[in-house]
Amino acid sequence: MRERVLVVTGPGRVELVEQDPAPLPVGGFRVRTRYSGISAGTELSYVKGTNPYLHASWDADLGLFAPGPASTPYPVRNLGYMQVAQVVESDTPAVPVGAVGAMTYGHRSGAVADPVTARFVPLPDDLDPMLGIYVAHLGPICANGLLHAAADLYGAGARDLGDGVRGRRVAVIGAGTVGLVTALFAQRHGAAPVVVLDPTPKRREVAVALGLAALDPGDGDPAVLLKTRWAHGPGDRGADVVFQCRGQGWALHLALRLLRPQGTVIDLAFYQAGADALRLGEEFHHNGLSVRCAQIGRVPRGLAPVWDRERLSAETVELLRADGAAIRAHLISAVVPFPEAPALLTALAENRRHELQTVLTC
Repeated sequence: MRERVLVVTGPGRVELVEQDPAPLPVGGFRVRTRYSGISAGTELSYVKGTNPYLHASWDADLGLFAPGPASTPYPVRNLGYMQVAQVVESDTPAVPVGAVGAMTYGHRSGAVADPVTARFVPLPDDLDPMLGIYVAHLGPICANGLLHAAADLYGAGARDLGDGVRGRRVAVIGAGTVGLVTALFAQRHGAAPVVVLDPTPKRREVAVALGLAALDPGDGDPAVLLKTRWAHGPGDRGADVVFQCRGQGWALHLALRLLRPQGTVIDLAFYQAGADALRLGEEFHHNGLSVRCAQIGRVPRGLAPVWDRERLSAETVELLRADGAAIRAHLISAVVPFPEAPALLTALAENRRHELQTVLTC
C-alpha cells in the first residue's frame, strides 16, 4: 500500500504526495499513522515562507545563521512532529506489533524507523490515544519551559518541574497550544495563581474552560492591573515568572512589563518576523530583568543527565492523565481527514481559517 506524505513545495503550495513505502530495515519497525497534530507556528512558517531555515544556512557548530544555501529548501517533506502511530510490522522485540506510541516523523500515513535512533514513546492504555500527539515533542517543549524556570532559581540543583513555579505568581503570554499546555503544567505544579493573556476572545474562553484565569492585554494596561494585585513589598510588584509563548515583539515587551524587579521571562516563542516592537530601554533596564530561551533542543545547563526527553514525555503523560478530558474537549478544536490537509494548511496560513489545535486522522 502506497504512503501519503504532506509536502510544502513552495510558499502557499501544499500537496499530498504518494510514494512507495520504504523497506523494513533490519532491526527496525513499521508504523501506520493514527493521528497527526498540526503545530501552527512552526509548520505554517514553511507554508508562509517565513522560516529562517528556508533562506539561510544554519551552522550548528557556531550556532549562527549565515548567507548561503538554505538548510531546509523547498520542497519541505518532513513537516510536523506530533504523531501517534501503531506498529504494524516489527523486526525488533523492543517495539512489538500492535503497540501504540508517540513519534515525530512528520505528516505521513506511515513510516519505518530504527528503534535506536528514533523515539517511540508507548502510550498507556488509560490515555486517549488522540492526546498522544502531545507526548513526544510539544508536551516536552512546555515541560522544558518549567524546567528553565526551576533552573533560574536553583541551577543544577533543580529537582522537579514545580521548583520554579510552586507558590509563585505566574503569567503566560499567549493562549495557543503551547501557552495553554504550559499554563496547565504551571497550575498542576503549584503556581498560585496562573493568569493567561491573549487578545483573541475564543482563546481566552478556552483558557477559562481549562480552569485558568484569562485577561485581554488590550483591555486597559494588564501590567498595572497585575502589579496592583501582586505585591511582594515596597517597590516590588508583579509576576515572579512570565512564560512568553507568543512569537511577536509586543508580547515579549508585555512580558517584561509584567515582571517584578529582577524577574525572568521564560521565552518559548518563535519570532518568525523578529521582534521590532520590543523595547529594552524601559522596564528591562530599570528593573534588572532577564530573558531565558527555553528552546526544546536543550534543557538547562547541568540538568541533562537527569532531565532527558523521555522524562519530559513522562511528565506530559501525567499531565494528560490529570487534564486530558478538558484538553480533548476544549483545546483540540478540529479533527480533519488526512486528504484534506493541503487545503487546511493553506487556509490556516492565509488566515481564512482559525483553529487552536487541529488533528489529522489517517
